[in-house]
Amino acid sequence: MTSSDTTTGTAPAIEPSQGDPEIYRATGDWTLQHATRLLALIETAPDKLKDIDGRDIGRLDSTGAMLMSRFAVKTGLGLATVEVAPQYSSLVESVREICETPQHQRKRDLGFRRMLERLGFSVEDYAKEILALIGFGGLWLQTLVKTLANPSRIRLTSTVHHMEQVGLDAVPLVLLLSFMVGAVIAFLGATTLKEFGAEVFVVELVGIAFLREFGVLLTAILLAGRTASAFTAQIGAMQTGEEIDAIRTLGLDPIELLVMPRLFALIIMLPLLTFLAMMAGLLGGLAVCAGSLGMSPEMYFTRLHEGIEIRHFWTGISKAPIFAIVIGLIGCLEGFQTQGTAESVGERTTSSVVQTISLVILLDAAAALFFMEMDW
Repeated sequence: MTSSDTTTGTAPAIEPSQGDPEIYRATGDWTLQHATRLLALIETAPDKLKDIDGRDIGRLDSTGAMLMSRFAVKTGLGLATVEVAPQYSSLVESVREICETPQHQRKRDLGFRRMLERLGFSVEDYAKEILALIGFGGLWLQTLVKTLANPSRIRLTSTVHHMEQVGLDAVPLVLLLSFMVGAVIAFLGATTLKEFGAEVFVVELVGIAFLREFGVLLTAILLAGRTASAFTAQIGAMQTGEEIDAIRTLGLDPIELLVMPRLFALIIMLPLLTFLAMMAGLLGGLAVCAGSLGMSPEMYFTRLHEGIEIRHFWTGISKAPIFAIVIGLIGCLEGFQTQGTAESVGERTTSSVVQTISLVILLDAAAALFFMEMDW
């Protein structure tokens, strides 16, 4: 075969078979290169045929399959009746679904079945994420045991650096929002309790609410949006730049190098930030009580001292390390799951924030029910 023959290939043809003139046999190369010839064959196609045999087609591409569909439809058949070589069957089926399916049947299903389908995919995806989080948590615990067994492997410099980013930089935001939320709770409580002449119990309302729930929950949600996203973006950028592969090539453990300092920083700083949030919330309640109810600061702190038990504080602060572990694990895990593109970094960052906030709220609700049943 000459180079010219290789370039042009075999010209397509479709002719009556020897056994039955109403059964046509297609030969040659049905490709884009011969589109002009194929269009001419379609023009001369008969109005009716019994069958089309395409097993002897040498080469077939999407253009050839589309034009074969036109030929078959013109003869009263369809591409489903055309038998081709096995290697082209999937191509023919795909082209048939596009070319011969009515437009109204190809419209996207936005009804109940589509909703169930999306719900099923979401449930499956969440289940995989939970399993991945459990596995990643086990890997972190294994690395933690190795690190604590050899304290010299703890990276203090990196841990202190992340403590500054996670904790110190977040202090103004935590204080401001906690103070405002405490003021809002006190104002709403005073407005409601005023109808019963019980405004003085606003102190207990603000104290118990912030010591048990709002202090740790607000802090965790703020760090979920601020810190978990930062962890995901940082590790995701390293994954995109193949820096994590380089770390493994150097014989280092990415969990020990990247995850442990971040988790240590969160476990240390989240309880401290929670304490500051509790104090800021109580001061917000004091501002409303002093400004709207005419309650002196001495009376406010006296009622706090006499009416609030220390167990409420320990109940709230005990949840901080758990939330810290959840925030750190999800943020780091989503970073490691980045696929290597900027779009993937953005998607994983969003996913880490949503997952972290959702899981923190669910855990807080479960803990509240548990402590209530235990009467703690």
